[in-house]
Amino acid sequence: MSNSAPKKVLILTNDTGFGHRSTAKAIASALQEQHGDACTVEIVNPTEHKDASPILRNSQSDYDRLIREWPDFYRFSYEAVNDPLPSAIVEGAFTVMLYLAILDILKTTQPDVIVNTYETYHAPLDAVFTMTRQRAPLVTTVTDLATLHRSWFNPVTDLCLVPTQIAYDLALNYGLPPEKVKVTGLPINPAFARETRTRTELRAELGWREDLITVLVVGSTRVRNLPETLHVLNHSGLPLQFVIACGGDDELFAHFSQVEWHHPAHVYNLVSNMPLMMHAADCTVGKAGGLYVTEALACGLPILLVDLIEGQETGNADFVVDGGAGELVDNPIAALESLFHWLDKDGQLLKERAQNARQMGHPRAAYDAADLVWQMADQKQSRQTGLAKHRRSVTELLNEFNIPWKEFWKDFGS
Repeated sequence: MSNSAPKKVLILTNDTGFGHRSTAKAIASALQEQHGDACTVEIVNPTEHKDASPILRNSQSDYDRLIREWPDFYRFSYEAVNDPLPSAIVEGAFTVMLYLAILDILKTTQPDVIVNTYETYHAPLDAVFTMTRQRAPLVTTVTDLATLHRSWFNPVTDLCLVPTQIAYDLALNYGLPPEKVKVTGLPINPAFARETRTRTELRAELGWREDLITVLVVGSTRVRNLPETLHVLNHSGLPLQFVIACGGDDELFAHFSQVEWHHPAHVYNLVSNMPLMMHAADCTVGKAGGLYVTEALACGLPILLVDLIEGQETGNADFVVDGGAGELVDNPIAALESLFHWLDKDGQLLKERAQNARQMGHPRAAYDAADLVWQMADQKQSRQTGLAKHRRSVTELLNEFNIPWKEFWKDFGS
């Protein structure tokens, strides 16, 4: 083994939603599996840093409350800030709130390569690079499939990994050159790619019936109307068994544990073996989150979407439906109708949906992303960045809000 120092990979993530951290962990797992002691990987959420603005500390709970209680307002605000002027205002705000946090993170970690899984970190990263005149290669990993903000495609990135051709086209439309954009799929837990056992073997291990159509229901506090949908399916008379993962939602878990099930049902609270469970199921019911959709497609699972966040997840749902891998329904009866059609004629449509899902899936996306990140780490460089005019504008912004920026920053590990 080489005596050279291990490469240092810094992955920036966020916890508004599940997808950003899951993507970060997937890439970290693939890197460590492939390179072992030759690399160190650190996953950091800058909004939790001591120098981040206190406004950001409750962003996770605020996000959850907003999408539950004011979904129309969330959709409006999500779409509104994608225009150039509002987007620039938001980027300026995040620069002010995160400049010192990201500066300290980069000084402390001294990475050979940075992986960013959250779009609003681009502006403060660019500011730090500009003011210090130093940087490491930056790889962006986009965590939604189709409906994407322009802030994902900031020119500060050296390589942008996108999950779909739709995202690739958007990246070019927003100004990234083709050589900076690669379609890898959305990185998910490498265990999805490693599982090779049959459904029969997996169900035997899990204690599930092997002779029934197995519906994997993925729920959480964010999935609206899930109890009503399952109430109807529970009275369908179809040859089903339900597997219900409640995402750590104690209230939802208690509810489903007390239901009088007319079909075999297995109710779990927080699970750690989702790759195994998805490979063991025949189809899945859930919300159009990018992570959930990507994992299901990687396993060839037809997806019955019963909820989405308007704006942010609309493109994910369209991607599934347009690709023939599932349906989007807006009420429990429509869910029952879709499931009935899937199972009619000896499950012909279910098989078609499964085949389409397999063709759309990227189970090895984490490995592909890790390979590209590793290549960028090999090209580690420290270089001056930013035009003088851009540096003046960043200086004015930081000075206006009394952000100290004249702080010494060592070169990245050189």
